[in-house]
Formats: sequence, structure tokens, C-alpha cells
Amino acid sequence: MRKIAITVPEFFEGEAQPITSLLGSGEYWRVHLRKPGSTAAQMEALLRAIPAQYYPQLSLHDHLDLAVRYNLGGVHLNSRNPEAPAGWSGMVSRSLHSLDQLPGIDGDYVFLSPIYPSISKPGYCGNFDFDALRAALKSAGKPIFALGGITPERFDEVKSLGFSGVAMLGNVWRAQFTAESFRLQYITHPVEGTTLAEQAEQTLRGGCRWVQLRHKNADRDTLLREGRELRRLCDHYGAVFIIDDHVDLVDALNADGVHLGKNDMPVAEARRILGIRKIIGATANSFADIARAAEAGADYIGLGPYRFTTTKVKLSPVLGLDGYRAITAQCRDAHIALPIVAIGGIEAADVAPIMATGVNGVAVSGAIRNAADPAAATREIINRITND
Repeated sequence: MRKIAITVPEFFEGEAQPITSLLGSGEYWRVHLRKPGSTAAQMEALLRAIPAQYYPQLSLHDHLDLAVRYNLGGVHLNSRNPEAPAGWSGMVSRSLHSLDQLPGIDGDYVFLSPIYPSISKPGYCGNFDFDALRAALKSAGKPIFALGGITPERFDEVKSLGFSGVAMLGNVWRAQFTAESFRLQYITHPVEGTTLAEQAEQTLRGGCRWVQLRHKNADRDTLLREGRELRRLCDHYGAVFIIDDHVDLVDALNADGVHLGKNDMPVAEARRILGIRKIIGATANSFADIARAAEAGADYIGLGPYRFTTTKVKLSPVLGLDGYRAITAQCRDAHIALPIVAIGGIEAADVAPIMATGVNGVAVSGAIRNAADPAAATREIINRITND
């Protein structure tokens, strides 16, 4: 089954490299350069940064004259560009959003969307009847690519429906993190006698590879100063750097993402602001919270509290081990695969029983910060996570 990657709408530094890697891997048949609102100069700069050997596998959605000038392989027609350039002899593709549009549509291949709830556009969902879809695809007469919410877990179903391939945006570009980095997250908390950077460096030396800057009621200048220090430390240790709550500071700090509490900015709004390439975590206290966060486009869940914790002013009902078991079981039944980190008053002795409930990691603050040797405490918790 052929795979097509579609770029994110915004340009980003070094974008040509991952595009080149996608095509060079042989995994993707084509890459569609979709940049609505771009200038011709911006698009041309991107093209020049991509090796010419891959031009036949590129399709443009905008500034289609550049496809002629650079001898690209395809153009994608849309409401902004309804016709191919004069004299065009390369591939032509189009987008459709209903089966009624399918009969008689011209072009070499077609995107049909959204088949599933979109990853890059929270709330954008399809309502195709799969039986009608299967029948329509049998008589389509041309290659039809499924678009919208496509993930590897859905490839078999997409193929069984009769699609010729898949086109993906969100699954290609969404922020990625490893299970190893996710398994232990350190959350800063201001206390006398130590800075947040000193706290973070101790746990990073112990092997933690995920730090969340949490400093409630700090002003913007303080957060910027602390965030820059933590960003440098995380870069040095190869760790993920997340900021709590402050979506507006993610770009300023070059943070990897943001964690949102239940009373912070809605996940869907944060996703619209940050795009698909930043990590967004969401706090949850119930399965219903997780389901809403998943639909809104969260990348992971902070589920808690496990027990009472002094670092939270407004505390949700504690979950305990039974709560984690019940909620992770509900997630499995609902096929919600978002990674879950347990949080809230967790001590080293709690780690193994908590991990046995089905969560993917633990988030810790006081158990490390208050230890006589924070780096050693970090190593102990990691050992308990991995059962070494």
C-alpha cells in the first residue's frame, strides 16, 4: 500500500532534511508540499534545499508554476489553484470530501477525507458509511488515497476498504518521544535553598530524560530565565523539556511542548496555536477526561493524583491503585492508546505497584527533590520502573 506524506502548513527550520529523509527511506511514494499562505520565495527556498533527485516525487499545492520551473513530479489542485499550469504534463491529484464527488473526477489520483477523526485538526471528523465507501471504491476507476486520522494501526482496515494507499500529515509530523524518556518525568517545584536548574540537573544526572518546568505564580521574566536554564540542561543531557500551562512561552523557550491542567487552556486551542510538532500533555482524573483529551489532540496524559500531594492547591479525588487499574482498562476497551504517566505524591516504593496497573510511567517531584542524594533517588526510581 502506497504512502504519501503531506507537509505541515507552516515552514520550520531544517524542514528540507526530514522531507529528504522520508523520500530517501523508500517508505513514502510521494511528499505533498502544502503551504497555504506561503510566498513563492518561501516555497522556492524550500525546494532548493531538497536534493533535485527527489523532485519527481514532490507535488505542489501552491505556486504551481514552480512545479514547471523545477520539473517536479506533480501538482495538487484545490480551490486556490483549480487548474494545472499551462502545458503541464506531470501528475495531477485532487481532494474530495464526499462520495458524491467521486464519479467522473479527473486526475491521476485522489485524496478522500476525513476517513477517521483528524490528528492535525481536532474536531474534524468524517461520517462515511464504510459499506458505501467500500462499494464506491470498487468502481472508482482511479487510485484513491485515504486521508484523515490515518495511523499504522489503521492500515489493515484502510486496505480492506479498497483504498489504494494512505496520505498522512499528523502521523508523520506529530511530536515524537521515546518510551525511555517518558517513563520518568521530573516536575520542578520552587523551594528555598535550591534553584529549579539545580533540581533538574540532579535528576538528569541520575538518568531522568523528561523535565517539566512548573512554577506556579511566577512572573513571565522568571519563567523565561528558568526556562532558558532548563532548556540548556535538557539539550546537554538529551532530555525532553516541557513547560507547565504557559502555551505562550513554548516558542520563546524552544520547549518541546506544554502540559495543560484541567483549568488551563483547552487542548484543542493549544493544538491550533502550537501545531502538530509540539508535545501537548493533559491532566486527567477520570476516563472521561482522557477521552476528551484524546479527541482534542493530546499526546499524553498525566493521570492522578495517586495520593494526596502538597504541591497541588486544588486537588482532584485521589485514585490509588484501583483507580489506575480501572481507568487503564477502560482505555484499552475504548482503543485509546495515549501514553499515561501517573502523578501525585508518588514515592519510590509506590513505583512498581503503579507500573503494574498499566500506566507507562510516573511523574515525580518531592521524592527526588527532597532526597539526600537526588541523583541516586532518580536512579532508584528508574530501576524500579524497569524492574532491574
